[in-house]
Amino acid sequence: METAPRTYEIRTYGCQMNVHDSERLSGLLEAAGYVRAEDTEPDVVVFNTCAVRENADNRLYGNLGHLRPVKDGHPGMQIAVGGCLAQKDRDTIIKRAPWVDVVFGTHNIGSLPALLERARVQSEAQVEIEESLVTFPSTLPTRRESPYAAWVSISVGCNNTCTFCIVPSLRGKEKDRRPGEILAEIEALVAEGVLEITLLGQNVNAYGSGFGALSAAPDEVRAMTRGGNTAFAGLLRACGGVEGLERVRFTSPHPKDFTDDVIAAMAETPNVMPSLHMPLQSGSDAVLRAMRRSYRQERYLGIIEKVRAAIPDAAITTDIIVGFPGETEADFEETLHVVREARFSSAFTFQYSRRPGTPAATMDGQLPKEVVQERYERLVALQEEISWEENKKQLGRTLELLVAEGEGRKDEATRRLSGRAPDNRLVHFAVPAEPVRPGDMVTVEVTYAAPHHLVADKPVPAVRRTRAGDAWEARQGGNGGQKGVSLGMPSIGRPAQPSSPGHGCS
Repeated sequence: METAPRTYEIRTYGCQMNVHDSERLSGLLEAAGYVRAEDTEPDVVVFNTCAVRENADNRLYGNLGHLRPVKDGHPGMQIAVGGCLAQKDRDTIIKRAPWVDVVFGTHNIGSLPALLERARVQSEAQVEIEESLVTFPSTLPTRRESPYAAWVSISVGCNNTCTFCIVPSLRGKEKDRRPGEILAEIEALVAEGVLEITLLGQNVNAYGSGFGALSAAPDEVRAMTRGGNTAFAGLLRACGGVEGLERVRFTSPHPKDFTDDVIAAMAETPNVMPSLHMPLQSGSDAVLRAMRRSYRQERYLGIIEKVRAAIPDAAITTDIIVGFPGETEADFEETLHVVREARFSSAFTFQYSRRPGTPAATMDGQLPKEVVQERYERLVALQEEISWEENKKQLGRTLELLVAEGEGRKDEATRRLSGRAPDNRLVHFAVPAEPVRPGDMVTVEVTYAAPHHLVADKPVPAVRRTRAGDAWEARQGGNGGQKGVSLGMPSIGRPAQPSSPGHGCS
């Protein structure tokens, strides 16, 4: 007698690397015979965790506590915990939540199916944490969440030592993929219908440093850097040669590695989109020094100025931390100054979160919560004002949107659809007269601007049906979208939407 396949659910927290890892975890589980749970209680729940925010631990253990009675009433149910918090806490997880079956780290996500089976057969928890990368994630099976937009990991790990960030100690030193492997993956994705890819790395524009000295790098890397180009600029230009690839994005770059040739590659490569996420963290040179960020305000604003000169329509977003230890009112005013000068289209703003294991956690000058909260509210108010003013400049513009699935929470009530402009702004638009699918392209005119979105309520003058739309249509009837994804960055047309920021890299 055949038994039904075991079902799974993955709950993802944190940065885009985690989201991409969860696609790999889904692919691994489905290759092992599991199926995604749809409107049923899953047999396996996997938490892919983040360790960046202060409440990450409490959030995980709270969710594990809620699952305990569910597991008690569901014979055979298993719970697995992976990701950065698992890499950091290791045996602590089993001690605090002994009903967890599997704990695995950031370096061995490919072990999950075997660990689940071993825990089931041996009837005891399995904890397996590797200290360095076992298999580059992109070689693992994948169940992508979107048929029209995809992540492509070009590196893992980070060589920076920012005093507020625990990620490098959990993800390890930077390791880069060979350009040929990256481009082969992109070409395969395009063949499946993908129109848009986002190049991913903890410090994406440091790509190439993971190979060590250029003289020892693979021939394809040396060829890419002829003429003095950096490897990342060369990779962007190579993406421009992939036939059928319409949109290229990348995240997250570090200002210290942002070179003029990257700006030129962005401006001169037609399918590289006019959008840039450039983490600031602070506008104060003193705070940047304490954060161990190797750029200063003048350098940062100089990059912004060069980007705007080369790409006038670029939308620039950022990350900012408020209340870093020792931050004075004068330091905070420097951050507000940079925000006014840079005129970000949006910003991911965070109150400094004390993380055990980081140098900043033991620094003098930890600020009272009420001081941090008051500064945070001032920063948010200023950025909201700027975001709205910048969005108003879009009024009357004609934009081509990549139609998205599930981006507009109120679309059903307002009878609109949603899509992403080339600069990654979210646009809600009137339903066209002809059928349109996620992955198709529509041309619209912007009629209204809000701080966080645009509206195009005039009739849609043009719909371009695409291979991506065909791929989306072909996928219908299968399992639905993944639930519970928590991002910390602008989305790229994927179904998953942020519920709370969880970003802390670059």
